[in-house]
Amino acid sequence: MLQACLNGSRTRSDHPAVPLTPEEIADDAEKAVRAGAAELHIHVRCERGDESLEAADVARTLLAVRGRVPGVPIGISTAGSFLPGSGAKMRLLRSWQVLPDYVSINIHEADAEWMIAAALEQGIGVEAGLCGEADAERFAAMPGCGSCLRVLIGIHEPDQGRESAVVRRIRKVLQRSGCALPVLLHGSDRTMWPMYIEAMLQGLGGRIGLEDGTMLLSGIAAKDNEELIRTAKLIEGRF
Repeated sequence: MLQACLNGSRTRSDHPAVPLTPEEIADDAEKAVRAGAAELHIHVRCERGDESLEAADVARTLLAVRGRVPGVPIGISTAGSFLPGSGAKMRLLRSWQVLPDYVSINIHEADAEWMIAAALEQGIGVEAGLCGEADAERFAAMPGCGSCLRVLIGIHEPDQGRESAVVRRIRKVLQRSGCALPVLLHGSDRTMWPMYIEAMLQGLGGRIGLEDGTMLLSGIAAKDNEELIRTAKLIEGRF
C-alpha cells in the first residue's frame, strides 16, 4: 500500500508546490491517486495557511478532498506542536462533525493514550506513529492498542545504512508483544527513499510525498507530489 503525504508542516519556502488550501490539497490528492496512491495523509491548514485541527478547517479540507477522490481513505495528522496542550487537542477532535477515516498519533507524545481513546470513541481509525523501540514498548502496553488501524514506523535520522536494523528491532518488540497490526514504513528527507525501498523489501506499506521529502531518487527536486508518487510506483514495480 502506497500512502501519499501531501504537505506536512512544510511551507512554500520549502517547495513551491506544497498544497495549503483545501482546493490545492484536493487537486494534489486527485493527482496522487491517479498516479497510484491508495491512501492520503494530510495536515489540515486554516485560511492563513497554519496547521489546524479546528472543526471547520477539518470539514472544509475533507469535503474538498472527498469530492475529488470519493472512497479513498484520508488520514490527518494530530501532531501537537502547534497546539497549546493535549486538552485542547482532544476537545478539538471531539468537536469534529466531518470525520477523517483515520488520524496519525505520535506515541512519543504525552497524551497518546488519551488521543487514541478519543479517536476510537469517535469511530476514527488510528495510525500509531513509532520512531524507536521505546515507542514500540509503550504502544504495546497501551490498552486497546490492538484496535488501531496500523503502526506507522518513521526513521528520520540517517545512520550510515543501519536504519533497516532499527526497523527490525521495532518490529521484534511488536511481535514479542503479540501485536499483529499492519505496518507502514517511512522516512524523511535523506531517509525517505531508503525507507521506501526498505518497505518494499520487507513487504510493508510505504509513504511518499512532499511532507517527507522534496527530492526524487535521482537527487533532483521533484516537480510536485504527483511526480514523487509516480517515481514510487516505478520503484514498486521492480519488486
